[in-house]
Amino acid sequence: MTEVHDGATLRAALLEIACDFSFTWIAETRLLFDALAPRRFAELHHNPTALLSELTDEDLARAATPDYLERLARVQGRLARDRGQETWWRCRSGPADLLVAYFSAEFGLDESLPIYSGGLGVLAGDYLKAASELGVPLVGIGLFYRRGYFRQQLDENDRQIEHYPLTDTSRLPLELVPMAPVVELADDDGDLVPVRLGVWRVRVGRASLYLIDTWVEGNPDWAVTDTLYGGDRANRLRQEVLLGVGGVRVLRGLGLEPTVFHLNEGHSAFLQLERMRELVEEQGLPADEAVERLRASTVFTTHTPVPAGNEVFDPELVRLTLGGLVERCGLAWEDFVALGKVDATATGFGLTPFALRTSEYANGVSELHGAVSREMWHGLWPERRLDEVPITSITNGIHQRTWISGELEGLLGDTEPQFERARELPAEELWAARSKGKERLLEYVATTRGVRELDPDILTIGFARRFATYKRASLLFSRPERLAKLLADPERPIQVLVAGKAHPADEGGKDVIQLVVDFAREPTAAGRVVFLEDYEMTLARRLVQGVDLWLNTPRRPFEASGTSGMKAALNGVINCSILDGWWAEAYSPECGFAIEGRAEDGASEAEQDEADADALYAVLEEQVLPAYYERDKAGLPQRWIALMRESIAELGPRFGTARMAAEYVERLYLPAHEGASRVTSRVA
Repeated sequence: MTEVHDGATLRAALLEIACDFSFTWIAETRLLFDALAPRRFAELHHNPTALLSELTDEDLARAATPDYLERLARVQGRLARDRGQETWWRCRSGPADLLVAYFSAEFGLDESLPIYSGGLGVLAGDYLKAASELGVPLVGIGLFYRRGYFRQQLDENDRQIEHYPLTDTSRLPLELVPMAPVVELADDDGDLVPVRLGVWRVRVGRASLYLIDTWVEGNPDWAVTDTLYGGDRANRLRQEVLLGVGGVRVLRGLGLEPTVFHLNEGHSAFLQLERMRELVEEQGLPADEAVERLRASTVFTTHTPVPAGNEVFDPELVRLTLGGLVERCGLAWEDFVALGKVDATATGFGLTPFALRTSEYANGVSELHGAVSREMWHGLWPERRLDEVPITSITNGIHQRTWISGELEGLLGDTEPQFERARELPAEELWAARSKGKERLLEYVATTRGVRELDPDILTIGFARRFATYKRASLLFSRPERLAKLLADPERPIQVLVAGKAHPADEGGKDVIQLVVDFAREPTAAGRVVFLEDYEMTLARRLVQGVDLWLNTPRRPFEASGTSGMKAALNGVINCSILDGWWAEAYSPECGFAIEGRAEDGASEAEQDEADADALYAVLEEQVLPAYYERDKAGLPQRWIALMRESIAELGPRFGTARMAAEYVERLYLPAHEGASRVTSRVA
């Protein structure tokens, strides 16, 4: 540990912490940086490196009080303990040559690195953190978007508008890797242009994440890695090619030889073409044997049954960039295109069918989603029974240390069996810890949004997620008179906090945001509905640690998993959800509430929405409100606290990324590693 005597020494100690994203899973670390300049830290989107670049040594010297240095020593001690701990992987004594390459279009490690849009990216970030803690030999591959996803504002008509601020790489803990692989991409005229790739290394504890960047001197003016999921279809295809083909070339340039390739969603599927080219050109394998070998070592995770989440491109657009690479793989163009179609009637090239056809191992992200995926992609294996479709499921999880509140972690401790201790906690201590998170959230809303009417004694409902229309943020607001009555109830009122972004091209999602904000402005809302702009990871953390009830109302079965509810459950926030995604397997009356709208078989979407809205209000009025407002002589809601205890103790350990990562290792990575070795020996 660093002995601090002056501002320069303190700077060095803090920079050592900030340069590794393991700082994100120690709650006290954030408080260290926040204490230096709270308002500026928030303005910098909680970026420790950027904050330190603005503070002088004199500023830091003034901050170095005995209390501050004691807190610094605690953080340093926890980081040192983490680094020195024996890992699960080492204790398991797995194969020494296993290396997993984990490809994802987005990674949500922290708000300060804005290269994520929602659940897919946050899941990938949490997964890297778990791999680090478990010691799983894994390396991440992604893209560095210079302008990220977008920062959200509302205009004078309550309509979402998007801003894309440029990220300053000098104010992030990024390490530029001295290499520049080349990928040929088609320009707007269809001509192939060589594009050099910059590569940034991001440290995540024991794991490394490598991000590909096309903002390199000499490259074409069109900025491929400008924004996440940005640009026209041609640019979207360029991003997919960069991630897949470019990602493999980056790994080779680093001297890394993964034995397992994990495609987190179909965005990186073109990596299979580059791997196939290597096998055909460099090892002389016939095309069919090359496909067999790369299939054996590939794991593919599909994340959504929503069509918009499964990228499909015009085959002619694909040909412009990849036609030559396909030819070098020894494939006829027609045979390649067929790999991206469910059947002969399909007209586009789908990345999900291509990934499934070139992966030996595939999974959905919850038990229900696995079943939905087998039905959705049955056409790829028409000769098999539905239950024989080779798509299994591994339910997502969350990185608990990133999302748990400091108060609750202080009560539960940070050693196993951590979460089960919730069952033994005195009711008044557990309630006090939750109340602290709620007070902190409402104070944040008051100071940053100017909303001071919110009351910590009122049942507070949180709804925060992407504003895709299938998530039905409007369901709660579809009964305005009934909602107004609940908001203004003199005995058992509610208040509602809503947050989320709509995709820039999703006008339907923007309509829903406008509907919510317009309702919040009505006198009947009684000032108790607030839309919180610019939803990101810091706000998400405040919400899942601060509200009382977490509401989730997707149109079943389109919610593949739904990790926000896991984060809430971990913090003793009670879930109230449609039985979709993770909640279909997690729900029990002892830890939350189920919304079960009874519509007739063959009902339309509108009819199902009506049934679900009625069911939602019935659950709120008949189950949620009585449980929350029934108090004992000490003023404690014992029924509600019982739900909290079971939510933390049962769901906290069960839906963590440590469990999830161990499942991937045992069920998919090790079989892929061993299977690839057998195939390699057979075809050699």
